[in-house]
Amino acid sequence: MRHWLRTLGSYGVAAHDAPAAVRAWHRMRWPLFAALLLCIPAFYLELLGLDVALGVARGVYALAGMTCSGVLCRMLALTRHRATFLRRNALDVGLTLAALASISGGAVPWSGLEWILRLSFMGALALRIVLTLRALFVPHRLLILLAIGALLLLLAGAGFYCLEPRVHSYADGLWLAFESSATVGYGDIAPTTPASRVFAVFIVLLGYGMLSLTFASIAALFIGEEEKQLRRDMHRDIKRLEAEVAGMRDDLRALHGLLARAQARDDAGVGCDE
Repeated sequence: MRHWLRTLGSYGVAAHDAPAAVRAWHRMRWPLFAALLLCIPAFYLELLGLDVALGVARGVYALAGMTCSGVLCRMLALTRHRATFLRRNALDVGLTLAALASISGGAVPWSGLEWILRLSFMGALALRIVLTLRALFVPHRLLILLAIGALLLLLAGAGFYCLEPRVHSYADGLWLAFESSATVGYGDIAPTTPASRVFAVFIVLLGYGMLSLTFASIAALFIGEEEKQLRRDMHRDIKRLEAEVAGMRDDLRALHGLLARAQARDDAGVGCDE
């Protein structure tokens, strides 16, 4: 699995590559990531179905695509292993091509094929986000997970407020975001437009992921305390065993000395008899 992610991931340049390429990647990887994130609002602007929104979305796609192309071309000029760089960053290359291809078309309603292609684009972009931020999503960082979850909930509320006509206030959008992320579905408010429904799908997936990570982190806290207590008990038992072994060694040494002295006396007694 890890090898597959490395093959289809975003891993920049290798550590043994040209020093200039390594330094350039450290500077350019975050602008590249930020440019890719611009494709998310562009996707939802297209779904609004407004001519102005469609024009803005195409402009955002063009900006993102050209920025990513510039970064990748610059890295290809600096790296000593171009084929390796392209293989290590195949996902970024694919997302860049998808952003450039998204400049054309985009007018709703979309055909079935266009829905599949654009949703695949967003799914690949979600994978790119996870690969970039995977260091934050670890079970032992509960506070960071809670902060990220709260931020996502606030952003989701704003997203529903902008995308769903039946949501008339930010509070309603926040409530719909909570329902979607928690997958409770009370039915009082439901997404009705294609844009809000697609948005709800991603919120549900994010909700599943964040809830799973949060509960895993809480469980890890209790398991970690049990493991710490177990290690302390094992350390105490090992210390006791070491003390017992040291005592047995001292006893054996003393016994060996007694036997040696007894043997010496016996040898001396035999010599006197002779």
